[in-house]
Amino acid sequence: MKFKIYLYTIVLTVISLSAWADNYPRNYNVDIIHYNFKIQLSDKTDEIIGTTKVSLVFKKENIKDFRLDLVNIDKKSSLKKGMEVEAVLLNGAPVNFTHQENNLNIHWEKGSLKEETAEFTIKYHGVPAGGLKIGVNKYGERCFFNENWPNNTRHWLPTIDHPYDKATNEFVVIAPSKYKVVSNGLLMEESKLDSENTLTHWKQNVPVSSWLYVLGVAEFAVQHVDEFDHKSIQTWVYPKDREAGFKDFETPTKEVLAFYTSYIGPFAYEKLANIQSPSVSGGMETSSAILYAENLIDGKKSERLRNVVIHEIAHQWFGNAITETTWDDAWLSEGFATYFTLLFQEYQYGSDEYIAGLTKARKFVFDYTKKDSTFSIIDNRTAETGAVTSGITYQKGAWVLHMLRNKMGAENFKKGIQSYYKKYFNSNTTTEAFIATMQEYAKEDLKSYLNQWLSNPYVLKIDGHWKYDSKNKEVLIDLTQAQSSNFIFHTPIEFAIYNPNNQSSKIVKLDIDSKNKTFKIAVDQMPSHITADPRTVLLADIYFSKK
Repeated sequence: MKFKIYLYTIVLTVISLSAWADNYPRNYNVDIIHYNFKIQLSDKTDEIIGTTKVSLVFKKENIKDFRLDLVNIDKKSSLKKGMEVEAVLLNGAPVNFTHQENNLNIHWEKGSLKEETAEFTIKYHGVPAGGLKIGVNKYGERCFFNENWPNNTRHWLPTIDHPYDKATNEFVVIAPSKYKVVSNGLLMEESKLDSENTLTHWKQNVPVSSWLYVLGVAEFAVQHVDEFDHKSIQTWVYPKDREAGFKDFETPTKEVLAFYTSYIGPFAYEKLANIQSPSVSGGMETSSAILYAENLIDGKKSERLRNVVIHEIAHQWFGNAITETTWDDAWLSEGFATYFTLLFQEYQYGSDEYIAGLTKARKFVFDYTKKDSTFSIIDNRTAETGAVTSGITYQKGAWVLHMLRNKMGAENFKKGIQSYYKKYFNSNTTTEAFIATMQEYAKEDLKSYLNQWLSNPYVLKIDGHWKYDSKNKEVLIDLTQAQSSNFIFHTPIEFAIYNPNNQSSKIVKLDIDSKNKTFKIAVDQMPSHITADPRTVLLADIYFSKK
């Protein structure tokens, strides 16, 4: 996250989803395997002192250049924030480098061998302009927390700051001894170095993209809440919020982990920590150690916090374990986490809550589209030049999955999701790969159906009416696609036809594939009334009445 509290035949313009691509300079000749981040923090200054070791494999011979993202000092600004690189070593020997325009470019004379391994060491220091936020929490207490999404890792860590590259990581943090340190993975060491400083070492053995690396340094109260599948469930909150925070995070973490594991596949990480933080406004799905806005912690076990917890844990599967290859496909993270939040609510709290969530999401889509009619779920986006998501990514993305589940059937949808997760577990994927996997469990074509919702910004609007023809004993339903664009949707729409006593109904499914269409349905007696989309399975703004 960033959790936010949807046949007359024409030729559909079907965009090849694989053609979408952001413009980040991806380098497939190099595969980063592991980062070791050593960070020294102080209460006397906001400057960090860093040493990062980057372990990689060359996928091609004669590679002599390699780049990382790292924000350099802005010399035009009086604040002088940014990182200054002191030295770069390759397998322990100094090599040439340039650090300009937030690019750390490394060059060496001897070219690589194919499948050769190497370790770069970058020594640097500076005051972060973003990414790692050094300041005070709501109680005025000094702390250090990051917020990397979508491309702020480069402000304090030299990395490939893009989702396409995944690596394991470890943090070795030296900080004043009054603080506790939390990060990804498992705690390897916590040692007092001298009268002032403690070294804390965390290591994660599961590869993730760089925006999912996490560091929290503060005076924490820590509770080991429970275990799931022999993995620790933890709560990290400010000492002054100890009682409230421990209460707020009692549930539903374990229940959510169990549901997603059963529905999707195994939980990938070594622990699950819920962490109070001033660095985020809602929640941030950093792998194995999730950050939550500090003001959400109040001891009231609010529905708002509960839903953020469900959403951010869903990200441990979608976004974290399975990661979009480019930001064009950010819905594979945000739309999925939003929808699987609804699925857990349906499972745990009932279908009424599920439908209420869908109804709220649908209204959001309609309202947003009135303000911005240009944002489609999939588009050519890059974090270097602008926002990669909007509320449409979340809410309309969730609705696309809801419609897909209805189209495929619940069991086939579940089987497809499990297959997709298994196939791309701890790796990267695309929308096209997702559709291809789901198609294996579907009886109808999915690509053209899904493309119309994913690749254009339009909202389906239906104006319709019905009347009863007593002579021919049939209902006539006239439907018009009334959206302002010329785009025509091809989709089924359901109607519930109620008998004269209003005691029972039958549901008919009608396929709309043109701007105007009339349907005739045999009915013995005039219905008491007819309702459109009675099961809430179509993302459409529908006005429907008796003529």
